[in-house]
Amino acid sequence: MGRKSLKEVRQKEIINAFYIVAKKEGLENASLAKVAKEMGVNTSLVLHYFTSKDELIFGLISYILENYKEIYTSENKKNSKDSKLRNIINNLFSRNWNELIDDGVFYSCFTLIFRDAKIKAAFKDLHEYLRLLLTNAIQEAKENGEVFVENPKETANLIFILVEGSYYYLSLFEIDNEYNKRLNTYKKAAYSLLKLEEHNTTSL
Repeated sequence: MGRKSLKEVRQKEIINAFYIVAKKEGLENASLAKVAKEMGVNTSLVLHYFTSKDELIFGLISYILENYKEIYTSENKKNSKDSKLRNIINNLFSRNWNELIDDGVFYSCFTLIFRDAKIKAAFKDLHEYLRLLLTNAIQEAKENGEVFVENPKETANLIFILVEGSYYYLSLFEIDNEYNKRLNTYKKAAYSLLKLEEHNTTSL
């Protein structure tokens, strides 16, 4: 593989700085000037790669997707002997998922779908891609005889409804024993959909 261009490297650095500013001050208060200050560079450098805040937001959505992909590639260290699908489910229903991207940044970006059709399309693509990754993992497990679901795509969709609903609801709670208990209940429901027994799964 070839080396990344300077443009790609710079854009990635700027998007990362934008995420940091949005996390600290809120997406609505983030600006190109604040991003430049976070990086210790002149605002003109940021403008050279991103001509508007909207462009940065699209870059941030891609950044969110790239981070969420780690759920499907990272191993569950405490249960390294678990199968690929079990690792994914354990990660989806753990703090690994919501620690990848700050909830405040994610939901601030998400609210923009109600006023911007392009952002709505970008978020739809993000969700469809994540569902495809889970569908492929379920299909692989089915071919290996690990699960016997009839429709991997529909099962993946139902599990994501559980995931998304869980974190939306649980964002109202402090991360404590009650939070973990609820999250574990939702994870068991996902295992039930897959017709898998929940053995030796990661403690939350």
